Amino acid sequence: MWIILLAVLILFILWNTSLMGYRDRNVEPLEVDESKVCCEEARSIIYRQGSKTAILLVHGFPSTPSVYHYSAKRFADEGMDVYAPLLPGFGTDPKAFSHTSFTQWFSYLCTYYENLRASYDTLHVLGISMGGMMTLKLGETYCPTELAPDSLTSIAAPVVYNSIKDWVFTDPKQYLARTLALFTASIKPHVVNGDPKGEDGSEHWYGYGGTFVRPGLSLVSAMREVRRNLDRITCPLFSIHDKGDRTVPFKNLAIIAKENKSSDFHLLETEMGHFNHSRHALLLYRSIQEELTTTIIEFLHDKENHHAQA
Repeated sequence: MWIILLAVLILFILWNTSLMGYRDRNVEPLEVDESKVCCEEARSIIYRQGSKTAILLVHGFPSTPSVYHYSAKRFADEGMDVYAPLLPGFGTDPKAFSHTSFTQWFSYLCTYYENLRASYDTLHVLGISMGGMMTLKLGETYCPTELAPDSLTSIAAPVVYNSIKDWVFTDPKQYLARTLALFTASIKPHVVNGDPKGEDGSEHWYGYGGTFVRPGLSLVSAMREVRRNLDRITCPLFSIHDKGDRTVPFKNLAIIAKENKSSDFHLLETEMGHFNHSRHALLLYRSIQEELTTTIIEFLHDKENHHAQA
């Protein structure tokens, strides 16, 4: 009997930690209704000025396009059309968001990307956190095709959540999420309209608070495929991460650097000063956003020059 109990325990642990057999339950297409945004700051940021060059900015989890309020304007000042869309489920109702999945968010993003790709001679993609992970996945999906982006920029992108092999442990509690998801979709979901105790720009973070068990499980599961397919990224790639990131472990940067196959790969390790924020959504922070945005703009212009010479 004890052998059976031990076998059941081992299978239970593997079922939770490896996510074997996991599939998103919610996969039907979603749309975005910005008339239902939780606050004005959650709306998409779009600057159109008739340019032949555009940049797509992808926000994180469970954030909104507000993280790009500074850099979006800078990119527009450089002559680019700028698109920072609100992804479906985000920035509206956190309880409804609890029943959405990565499959749905990324499907919407792919359609959005393909529409932009058909409209611009040059198209860049940049994402922060989950948005950085989605940026990598867009590269894996489109770099081998005629719809390839002209460049990718990932900031604090997670491709590993908890891994003994890589010695990466973002949150050990995630090992229990699959079991918990059987009973609840989220715990105390609520809207965050800025952080009055924030500093260095973190007070301007808008999104959701709480624990999103099922959406988080979907996100962590998707990381496995993104990491597995990093070798499909052949487009120019610029990956950025802060050494003191308290949300996504810095070791993710080394994994991306080692496993992507871009022949034009650039890496930047930042090291912020002493702040109480997470040092994660780098383009949100006043102490670094100007210099970092300038560095990214230089990278983008370099790719445009190569594109013009080709």
